[in-house]
Amino acid sequence: MAFSRDPLDELLVPDGTSAQERDLVTDGDVLVGARSTVEFGVRGRNVLAGEGVRFGGAIEAEGDCRLDMWCDVEKNVLVGEDAYLGERVHVGGELKVAGDLDIGDDVEIEDGFEANGWIVIRNPMPTIVLLFVYLKHLLLVGEEDTAQALVSQLTDEGESAGESEGDEDEDEDGDGGELADPLIVPRNATVNDSAWRVSTPATIGDDCRLHGNVRAETIDVGERNNIFGSLRARGDITVGAETRIHGDVTTRDGSVTLGPDARVLGDVSCGDLELGPGAEVDGTMRADGEITMQTTQRERE
Repeated sequence: MAFSRDPLDELLVPDGTSAQERDLVTDGDVLVGARSTVEFGVRGRNVLAGEGVRFGGAIEAEGDCRLDMWCDVEKNVLVGEDAYLGERVHVGGELKVAGDLDIGDDVEIEDGFEANGWIVIRNPMPTIVLLFVYLKHLLLVGEEDTAQALVSQLTDEGESAGESEGDEDEDEDGDGGELADPLIVPRNATVNDSAWRVSTPATIGDDCRLHGNVRAETIDVGERNNIFGSLRARGDITVGAETRIHGDVTTRDGSVTLGPDARVLGDVSCGDLELGPGAEVDGTMRADGEITMQTTQRERE
């Protein structure tokens, strides 16, 4: 995974993510940047949200759940381990925590709460926790150089200690298995069943099933996906093999590449257009530049 100045500077949808009725379901962590709106409920391993995030459904976290100040959750919050709710968080349903609960001032939980561990009331923890969780993920997947770059940008010494703690947590939690990539929603994003709208690049993994039009700076879609909506970007758009896009694919200034056996059930509008073997466009193809059609060896013979 490429790393730049901000680990939350890209919409990243990991392999196997699906929109099931009103929930986004993923095997890994869910990280949501500040002031974003996610009209779905979310289900994942650890769920972490920055300041002022709004969730339009329930949250189910197998591990920890950390919601920064001013977050709003429309329905229940169910947590398999520990939970942290910052100042003025609102939960429209009930809160159930299997472990410890850290809670800030003026938190409103409409249907009550229960926690099996300690309940601590204290001042909110800063959103830097999102960066530490991301750091832990990098360490677990062996991206030491990228993790060190993040540590260097955070601070010279203090956050380096957080890196060591992250490794210790791995030993405590680790089951020896490979950690799934997180679902990352950048700050100021809007995600619902009509649109996934961000001002950053967007990367969608393999074997996903998503509803909504994707709007991003650039879009990279993996293989064997079903996206029930259109793709629109300012830059390049890449669609992987055997992926189905149930809508138009449009880029203002970039090119479009369709992988082998990809299918667009709509129009394509771009600069250059490259079609892989077996790729299909059901609608009109408009390209200001070149259209390249690749063929298999058998077809050339």
